[in-house]
Parts: sequence; structure tokens; C-alpha cells
Amino acid sequence: MQRTGAAPRTDTRSRVQKVALELFAEQGYEKTSLREIAERLGVTKAALYYHFRSKEDIVHSFTDDYFDAIDAVIDWGKAQPPGDATRREIFDRYITIVLAGAEVFRFIEQNRASMQSMDSVKERFGRFRSRLDTMVDLIAGPDGPLRDRVRAAAALFAASTTCMHFWGTETDVDDLRAIIFEIATDLTS
Repeated sequence: MQRTGAAPRTDTRSRVQKVALELFAEQGYEKTSLREIAERLGVTKAALYYHFRSKEDIVHSFTDDYFDAIDAVIDWGKAQPPGDATRREIFDRYITIVLAGAEVFRFIEQNRASMQSMDSVKERFGRFRSRLDTMVDLIAGPDGPLRDRVRAAAALFAASTTCMHFWGTETDVDDLRAIIFEIATDLTS
């Protein structure tokens, strides 16, 4: 039972992620401490430890959230009949996820040296391959011709890299989203 007036745990977790990402962007991953994250949040370091034991745990939470969102798209797609409407909805949902996570991917790119030293981060991103394969299967069919499968993979990569490239530079995110969606679906039509 939740106490009256207490913020849900997920809100605190999200706030920690947001503040950590801000500090990582301002100072870099290596130069940011858990103490600084706690201070900016206005909590004790012990309270921060309740949610995250280390900066690496915070980075893990970013990838966990991303994979959870991708898994939800995959689960939804598996429950749908194959076809154009399902393919289009998969792209729509995928683009939403990537646009929402673009700031995290920029952080990872800007802190590549620190991220590459974390074996667990490399392993987590390695797990993306199986998810990509499943999305390709959902879009092109598991036994689809190689051309269709390549087009599906190209559309997913084009969508994700374009989202990341233009994130934060375009004032009209809805327009950007519509263009990316159009191109992704064109690639697989």
C-alpha cells in the first residue's frame, strides 16, 4: 500500500535518470559522481542508493527501459496478423521509442570511451541483435525473401539513425517523425 503523498518509485527512478543524464551531458560520465546526482535531486546519497548502486546501474536502467519498450512492440507484433497495417504500426511504435531515447543514445555516443570499458554495456547492446532479427521477421516474414528482409533491416536502421541524428535539432518533432515514418514504410513497400 502506497503512503499518501509519496511519489511512486518509478517517478523517483525517472527523476534520477533525468538528472543523471543532464549531469552526464554537462560534465561527462567520468566526471559525474553519485553524490552530485543526489545533490541535484535534493536527496541523500543513501536515498539514491536505494534505486541505483552505481553510475553503471543508471546506464543499465537506460538500456533496460529501451529493451522493455522494444519487447512490448515485439510482443504486440507477434499477436497481430501479418500485413501492411501491422508493419506500419511496428514502425510507428519503433520510431516513438527511438525518438524518446535519442538523448540517451547521444549520451552513450558522447561518452563512448567510458561506455566501451563497461563489459556489461557491450553485452546489453549485443542483445539488441536478436530483437532486431525478430522485428525484421515481423515486418518481412520469417521466411521472407532476402530482399524483403534486407529492406526491413535497412528501414529499421534508417529510422533509428535518422531519429538520433536529428534529435534536438528540429523544432517540429511531429514533422520529423512523419518523414521518418514515411521513409521507413516506403523502404518496405
